[in-house]
Amino acid sequence: MSVRNILQELRDNINVIVAYDTPLAKSLWKELLDLHPADIARLLCDINQEHVAKLFERLPEKIKLEVFEELPGYLKIYSLEAMDENDRVRALNALPPDELTDLFDLLTDEELKHNLNLLHKQAREKVLSLMQFDPESAGGIMDTQALSFMQDLTVEKAIKLLQRLGPTQEIYQQIYVTDRAHHLVGFIKLEDLVLQQPKNSISSFLRPNELIAQANEDQENIAKQMVHYGLMTIPVVGDNNIFLGVIPGETLVDVLVEEASEDLQKMSALAPTKHTYFEMPFIRVFYERGYILVVLLLAESILTSIQQANEATLHFGSLAFFTTTLVSVGGNASNQTSTLVIQGLASGSLRAANLYRFLRREILMAFSLAAVIALTGFARAYFATGSITESLIVSLTLGTIVTISVSFGTCLPLILRRIGIDPAFSAGPFLATIMDIIGVFTYCTIAKLILFH
Repeated sequence: MSVRNILQELRDNINVIVAYDTPLAKSLWKELLDLHPADIARLLCDINQEHVAKLFERLPEKIKLEVFEELPGYLKIYSLEAMDENDRVRALNALPPDELTDLFDLLTDEELKHNLNLLHKQAREKVLSLMQFDPESAGGIMDTQALSFMQDLTVEKAIKLLQRLGPTQEIYQQIYVTDRAHHLVGFIKLEDLVLQQPKNSISSFLRPNELIAQANEDQENIAKQMVHYGLMTIPVVGDNNIFLGVIPGETLVDVLVEEASEDLQKMSALAPTKHTYFEMPFIRVFYERGYILVVLLLAESILTSIQQANEATLHFGSLAFFTTTLVSVGGNASNQTSTLVIQGLASGSLRAANLYRFLRREILMAFSLAAVIALTGFARAYFATGSITESLIVSLTLGTIVTISVSFGTCLPLILRRIGIDPAFSAGPFLATIMDIIGVFTYCTIAKLILFH
């Protein structure tokens, strides 16, 4: 049976596994323990948190620590609360400093102080050192545990050192070299150690660094330069050229994805965030999306004011003045939703296992946003016209359009992917054009029902 089928079987029988009182439960539990820690973490992401605590607590210690490292930030915090003090110490000390820093960004000051005290002194000092840097700077994303050599080391001694550290130390293709004062002086490649004579000093075949990142330099700028020069790792230095760490290729990919996601969110009037959709509380998502829509609605009402000022020339009734505003709200709402869906599909955070959960939440989001926009639209229309009837028409139309827009923006990317078309086609002008048609049609229909009923 494939891993995908096993995970689905475990999800379907999660209550049986949690109860653990039947032969089937024991059989399924054995299947769960045989999974890769990353697959177990995925299962925990797809079930209720109350079940997460019970399953996580029952895991063997070795598997528990491996699964903990694979969990997203919000579940790491939840899992820490379910651990006793000894397990928490082992779990925290098993994480590299850069991951600890990201985790601690999600904790309150009191929780941060408590968990820092659980760390070994050396790891704690590295975390505190990292936290001095902006999270989006080179210093905030570097690997401080990267191996470096001193320039007077011989090839023979360097190889012996690698052999001792190999099982526990991340070793990159490029190994950076410093002097005794820890100033960066260049780098060597792993193959250099094979090609050179054992008694040769590293300084005799040292290579100059093609690119060096300053600790406070912006991560996006660093990523662009790494891509431009085709580099998979670059060194990070502080004041006086002191070697601090390395930005590896894996981090480069993460930065590129993060920056692309932020650009996409900005293009759709969403506040950039590093967290996945389900890591953010509903009220925060509602606020981030709701207030932008309100602001855009009020900004678009400038066009309404211009139309009102030219009423005698345009020869339109007062309802026609709100057409542009109504159409723009539909496009804004649908673009927000489609952006979240496309990003979720691209990153893998939105998949078949949590699709129905996503849809339920978006339905609630649609009605919540519709209510806020409808009330705002009523106030704006009444202020402009003084007519309760016309304001009611505008308000009902806004609520209906927002509900349709969120629903359409959610479903269209999923439908396109289902039929083999890139979901990205559902964003931008394509979706906006459809919503223009639906918006005007909805407006006219509601106006006729109210005025000529």
